[in-house]
Amino acid sequence: MSSNVPIESDRVLLGHITGTSGLKGWVKVHSDTDPRENIFGFKSWWLENSGTWTQVDVLQGRPQGKTIVVHIKGFDTPETASVLIGAKIAVSRLDLPKPAAGEYYWRDLIGMQVVTLDGVDIGPIDRLFETGANDVAVVKDCRVKPETDSGGSADESMGKEGQGKEVLVPWLVPDVITDVNFGERQITVDWDPDF
Repeated sequence: MSSNVPIESDRVLLGHITGTSGLKGWVKVHSDTDPRENIFGFKSWWLENSGTWTQVDVLQGRPQGKTIVVHIKGFDTPETASVLIGAKIAVSRLDLPKPAAGEYYWRDLIGMQVVTLDGVDIGPIDRLFETGANDVAVVKDCRVKPETDSGGSADESMGKEGQGKEVLVPWLVPDVITDVNFGERQITVDWDPDF
C-alpha cells in the first residue's frame, strides 16, 4: 500500500466500495465502468476515505450475482476490509486506455463550453448521464435573459444569467454534437437550448 497522494487532475473516479463479502476480506464494489467488469482491468486503485487517498493493489475480482466483488492486497478478513466501506475508487489517468477517434471520457467533457451553430453560448457542461437510447449532457444555462418592460428580469427565479436552469443536450454525433474542440474547450451543437 502506498500513501502518496496523486494530483487531483490525475485521478479518474470509477466507483465505490459498498460492503464486505465472505470471510476472506473481499469487498463489494459499485462500478461506474461500462461494462462494470472493466474495473477489474486496473491492478492498482486509489481509494479515498475521509479525504485521504491510498493506493492499493487489486489481487482478484469477479461478478457475484447482481454485484461484483474484489480482493484487495492486505485486507484478508471482514474486519480489516470493513474500513474500506464507502471508499471512492479511482485510477491514475495514465492507466486509462486512449479513447478511440470520436470517443471521449466524460470527465474530459465536464466544464467545456457548449455553443450552438448560430453562435449562442449556452454554458458549460456540468455532468453527463446515460439513458436507454443515448447519453445526455447537462449544461448550466448561462445565457443572459432579456429584461421585461417593468425593468425586472424575464424570470425572477433565475436572475439575469439563468442561474439554476439546465439545458439537456442529447449526445448524438454528428446529428446534435457537431464538433468537440479540446484546444478551445468548446463543443458545438445543432440544438435549440429552449427545447
